[in-house]
Amino acid sequence: MSSLNVEAAVRERYAQAAQEREAELCCPVDYDAKYLKVIPQEVIDRDYGCGDPSKHVRPGETVLDLGSGGGKICFIASQVVGAEGRVIGVDMNDDMLQLARASQPKVAEAIGYDNVSFRKGKIQDLAIDRDQVQRYLAERPVSDDASLRALEAYLAEQRRESPMIDDESIDVVVSNCVLNLVDADEKELLFDEIFRVLRPGGRAVISDIVCDEEVPEEMQADPELWSGCISGAYQQAAFLQAFESAGFEDIQIAALQLEPWRVVKGIAFRSMTVIATRPEEEPVDGQDLNGAGTFDGCQRVYRGPFKYVCDDAGRMYTRGEVCTDDLAAAASRETIADHFAVYTSDAKATPKSLSLPTTSDCCSGDSCC
Repeated sequence: MSSLNVEAAVRERYAQAAQEREAELCCPVDYDAKYLKVIPQEVIDRDYGCGDPSKHVRPGETVLDLGSGGGKICFIASQVVGAEGRVIGVDMNDDMLQLARASQPKVAEAIGYDNVSFRKGKIQDLAIDRDQVQRYLAERPVSDDASLRALEAYLAEQRRESPMIDDESIDVVVSNCVLNLVDADEKELLFDEIFRVLRPGGRAVISDIVCDEEVPEEMQADPELWSGCISGAYQQAAFLQAFESAGFEDIQIAALQLEPWRVVKGIAFRSMTVIATRPEEEPVDGQDLNGAGTFDGCQRVYRGPFKYVCDDAGRMYTRGEVCTDDLAAAASRETIADHFAVYTSDAKATPKSLSLPTTSDCCSGDSCC
C-alpha cells in the first residue's frame, strides 16, 4: 500500500473515531485516575492508545507527544511536568486537533496553568508546521510551475530557519500507539526525527503495538488492518532494532502485554512500551578520570547477575570487575547506574562512620557494596 493510501486510510478512520468512539481501536490501559479528573469525557472516550508513556515523564520537562489525537496523554503529562514544564502535541488529523484544542482551556482552568500546545504536522516530518503551510497556500495557491517552486523554497526555508520542532529541544518524546500507522517506507525517517529533536541525554518513551512475527504483504496491503494498528506493526525485535539503528542507547522494554490484544491470521499483536536514550555527546559534568577507572572519586563494579553484559555502544562490563577508565563514566549513566556497586577508591580516605551515608556520599543508598 502506497504512503498516500496509508495516509488516506488513517485520516478517514481517525476522523470518524474523533466523532464517535470505535472500540476496535482501543487496547486496555490502566491510567492513573487522579490525572483523568480534569480531562473532558469526550477526550477520554475518543482516546485510542495501547500504553501509558506518561508514567515515565518527570516534573519540569519539555514533552513532545507524537500523534497526540484528542490530547489525553498531553493533558496527563501537563499535570506531571507542572507549571514549569511544557507539553507539545503533534497530529495530522483536523478532527482530533479540533477536539484537543477545544479541550485545552478547560484543562488549563482546572489545573491552574496552561502549558500545552497542539500543532499540525506529520510525526515523520517534525520540521514542517502544516498549519503554516495551509495559511501560505491560502494566500499563494499553487497553480503553475513558478508557484510550485515558490512553495518548495518556502518549505526548505521553514526546515532550515524555523522548524516546527527545533533540534535538541525536547527532554522526552512520547507516543501512544501511533508509530505503526506510519507508512513502512517512512518509518526510518520517523526514528531519525525523534532522535533529532531530543536533547543529548533525552529519552523516547514509546508505547506501540508489536507482533511476534513479521506481517505478510497481503495483510500490509489491507487499509482496514493498517488503520486498525495491525498490519503496520513492527515485529517486536525489529522495533527495538529501529531505536538502535537511529543511534539510541540503553534501550529497554518497560512493559509488554502478557496476553495478545488481537490475533489475526495466527499472528499475535500486543502492546509494548520501550524506553530509549539519546547518548550524551559530551563527557558527564564533573568527569574525573585518573587512569584507574575512577569517576567522581568513586569506582564502579558491575553487580550481575550476568557474567558479563554489553551496552549499545559495545562497552563490555564483567561481573565483579572494577570498571576500567573507558567504562567508569559510562557506568555512571542514570539509565544503567543501578546495575553497579559504587565505592570510594581512596585507601587513605577517612573511614566512614557506621551511620547511614548521606546523599552527598558517592557510596550512597542501594549503590553501596
